[in-house]
Amino acid sequence: MRACDDPDGFIRAHTRLRPVPHAPEIVLHVADEATELWQRTEEELEQIGLPPPFWAFAWAGGQALARYILDTPDLVAGRRVVDFASGSGLCAIAAAKAGARSVLASDLDAFALAAIPLNAQANAVGEHIVATGDDLLGTVPDCDIVFAADVFYERDLAAAVTAWLLGARAAGRTVLIGDPGRTYLPRERLTCVATYSVPVSRSLEDTEIKRSHVWRLAG
Repeated sequence: MRACDDPDGFIRAHTRLRPVPHAPEIVLHVADEATELWQRTEEELEQIGLPPPFWAFAWAGGQALARYILDTPDLVAGRRVVDFASGSGLCAIAAAKAGARSVLASDLDAFALAAIPLNAQANAVGEHIVATGDDLLGTVPDCDIVFAADVFYERDLAAAVTAWLLGARAAGRTVLIGDPGRTYLPRERLTCVATYSVPVSRSLEDTEIKRSHVWRLAG
């Protein structure tokens, strides 16, 4: 059976439930430090039906944003949240734990859509989070707050996401971004609200600590 035929089973078999280093109140199904998941070539991943496993790691921007959410629960308490490109569901889980009224976790990856409810259940917030594979770009999100973490690593994607986030901000949504300084982050439009030194996987980031920021998008 190819991995794509059973994402839930693949995740359970190839990850372990571990606390997030910079937000240990949350546990995630993550790959081992020396995992072969990320080290496999694109051709090998395609053969087993697996896109790049972004969902299998706690990325630096997401850890920073999750920490900020947990430390400032009044930010989300009673409010409707959209977590864009949710991946593992880390920031969505943080929002649910902080008392969000509702949380929509969006991602286009079928494995992320399997990982999000698994992780939500592991953190006892499964009933508070809805995962969706709908493409939100080009829409006005039906929420009060939009979260986006670790999404500015590729130029064309970053441009599309920036335009969408600006539209959400113009429509009155609060937009918070978690990012460790990726190349295509639109810095001129952002105000830094928090900075953290985040433990990360050396095999992914070529360092053990990544200085990461939480940004608020200006109107």
